[in-house]
Amino acid sequence: MDKLTELLKNKRLVIVDGAMATELEARGCDINDELWSAKILAEAPEMIKQVHYDYFKAGADIGISASYQASVPGFMKKGFTRQASENLVKSSVKLLLEAREEFMKDFPDSGTLTAAAAVGPYGAYLADGSEYRGDYERNERVIGDFHRERMTLLAEAGAEVFACETLPCLWEAEIILNIAKELGIPCWFSFSCKDTEHISDGTPISECAARLDGEDYVCAVGVNCTHPKYIAGLIKNIRKASTKPVIVYPNRGEEYDAVKKIWLGSSDMKGFGDWAEEWFAEGANIIGGCCRTSPADIAEIKAFRDRM
Repeated sequence: MDKLTELLKNKRLVIVDGAMATELEARGCDINDELWSAKILAEAPEMIKQVHYDYFKAGADIGISASYQASVPGFMKKGFTRQASENLVKSSVKLLLEAREEFMKDFPDSGTLTAAAAVGPYGAYLADGSEYRGDYERNERVIGDFHRERMTLLAEAGAEVFACETLPCLWEAEIILNIAKELGIPCWFSFSCKDTEHISDGTPISECAARLDGEDYVCAVGVNCTHPKYIAGLIKNIRKASTKPVIVYPNRGEEYDAVKKIWLGSSDMKGFGDWAEEWFAEGANIIGGCCRTSPADIAEIKAFRDRM
């Protein structure tokens, strides 16, 4: 039994952590870069480990590594050697595992905690916001090689599950799934969505859920880095097409400007504990936060679960 399935067997609601990049930014890190949070793997790894620790302390059952935008070509483009780049990718999982070990030493009754390796879409590597559009070229060989190299390194570092997240295209999810099967590691798939029915490239979320439903290596299907107002409708559409556990971890409701590397608009002021209650009622089994969320938001979800 994989770690995520084990968690779901023992808890009615499993809590995933919140944002890494924007939390690092809130703590003073400069992430205005093509590497985004991966930049901090080289500059201040201890800060990444501390964020992981703080999310576990807030109540997260699942920590997600800072590998969303980490890749060998991405680091090499910044001047790192191939070996150094590979080590940096691996370090994202190692930091998460170290944070979990330290937390479990400090809180031995914390129960099962899962280490998930973030696998962002090829559009995240392009660093032009296309993970929210899905309009990049469908070159399956290039994109397959890109994901295989990174996922192999994450697996070697000790990833227990792949968090295949912010995906704008079903076809890219299928490429990633085949690699996960090769590596023998379970995964969840969460898509970036533009409304209550469609992922970013226009594919119906119900089609994505139906396609992944019969796959043994897929342990959950859902949505992340999407406006909270769309989540309830998306859960309904996923539930209609799939029997898989549903995972949702939305952003705060702001819009990301990929050119200026800033967030625009106002965040949704409804508390994540209130949102979690609504999403759980709709059928979400795993709930957390994405960009602009913090340990305080995860603590609100934990407080809701404690009241259940």
